[in-house]
Amino acid sequence: MEQVLRPIYQERASFPETLGVILVEKRGEGDPVTDTFDAILLIITTNEEIPIVTKHYTDGNGKAAMHIISEKQLKKWLLLGSKRKVVDWLFYGKVYFDRNEFVEQLRAELQEYPFFGRKMKMGLELSRLVRGYMEGKTYFEQENYMDAYHHVVKSLHHLARLAVIESGLFPEVTVWSQVKKIDPAIYKLYEELILSDEPLEKRLELLFLASEFLIHNCTADGARHMMDVMATKEIWTIQELHEHEEIRMYSIDLEVFIEFLVDKGCIEVVQSDSKNEFIFHRDYKVT
Repeated sequence: MEQVLRPIYQERASFPETLGVILVEKRGEGDPVTDTFDAILLIITTNEEIPIVTKHYTDGNGKAAMHIISEKQLKKWLLLGSKRKVVDWLFYGKVYFDRNEFVEQLRAELQEYPFFGRKMKMGLELSRLVRGYMEGKTYFEQENYMDAYHHVVKSLHHLARLAVIESGLFPEVTVWSQVKKIDPAIYKLYEELILSDEPLEKRLELLFLASEFLIHNCTADGARHMMDVMATKEIWTIQELHEHEEIRMYSIDLEVFIEFLVDKGCIEVVQSDSKNEFIFHRDYKVT
């Protein structure tokens, strides 16, 4: 497949806007990292006209996918952690073209993990963890144990990613193999949830107790990004937070996260007058 794709990536490498060309080959049958394709051709470009362009190819026997991704879109994925397989592509793919060492520098940045990026990613993972935990606990109290289980597994995954980020590493697709070395306690919790012979209700009950302790321990560091941004201004409306360039990354988890931080005493509610004398605006400031 590499031979078949060679004319394509050679042509793309000749384009002035192309920053890097990476080839990722499958490591086994049905490899999820390559989306079951025999090869992935990742092309990074400065052209932002169309953030993502995807094409599929076949030589009659094998199949390949080409993804042309703008630099801005790629960095957004890396920041939000929304396309985890891209990390694998960057780290383990074969670099065929690297303009001005762009790919090499990007790999170095991912390994070194600038502190600013780490703070934001920790905040994003904590907000997702909090939502998953709260939704899981609600379903548990309603005795909808299978739904509770689904949300708890998701929240544990965010807890695992948070532990990896806190250690200064980048969460990869195989995040649990990373966590097993970095934080065995979280790995053990996950293992007990999915492998224990205890009834599901009992497993969930024990996990909620343990999770409260773990969430409490990671709140200060996980909330630091939100606190640092909010400290730049005395009072914020919820709309201002939604519109802020960095805070809007929290997306649908923002309001749940704000209420969680209010409950933890990190953020204070401030009432301000509205047009209606019987109701107030609910604004926020750092405690």
